[in-house]
Amino acid sequence: MAIKENIEEILNSIPKSVTLVAVSKTKPEKDLQQAYDGGQRVFGENKIQEMTQKWENLPKDIQWHMIGHVQTNKVKYMAEYVSLVHGVDSLKLLKEINKQAKKNSRIIDCLLQVHIAEEDTKFGLDETELNDLLNSETFGKLQNIKVVGLMGMATFTEDKNQIRREFKHLKTQFNRSKETLPNIDTLSMGMSGDYQIAIEEGSTMIRIGSSIFGERN
Repeated sequence: MAIKENIEEILNSIPKSVTLVAVSKTKPEKDLQQAYDGGQRVFGENKIQEMTQKWENLPKDIQWHMIGHVQTNKVKYMAEYVSLVHGVDSLKLLKEINKQAKKNSRIIDCLLQVHIAEEDTKFGLDETELNDLLNSETFGKLQNIKVVGLMGMATFTEDKNQIRREFKHLKTQFNRSKETLPNIDTLSMGMSGDYQIAIEEGSTMIRIGSSIFGERN
């Protein structure tokens, strides 16, 4: 399993402006270390306990991204070190991240997750919820979080046109959100199967697991 080579191959195939998040959930620390030795510094995990254990054991210049659905009661375990929380889909969660960030004297970067897929299984805010959140009084008062962009997942389908349509929709939402948050610069969309389309549609951050580490264990 040539993890280092896989990373090089992906990095050579994407623009320099796009951030590669290596999705390392369920993978052993030795695999992450191999990726690290290949120059990778951004890793995505979906379970806070597993991520915390890896954070404790692996090099300290790694940026840890929480890419899974976050339960509010678990936020405190990652507030000390997490670099970016991808799947923020409620004001309630944002408030909890803010509270825990404050306890750790940090400002934590967050992405708001927007529901773009035609499947009901994906989490995320719809257009109205997104606008309501961004314009709410509570949101304006949160000092210890910084919303840096949006994130979304396309439908799991072979239909490339549908995937492209969903990514286009997210890009439109991103541009619209800039009216309220002019400094947002991160659009996290695209995974192993669809990242090329995502980049064509304006993604600045892709989440790749199986193309780096092989299929899930």
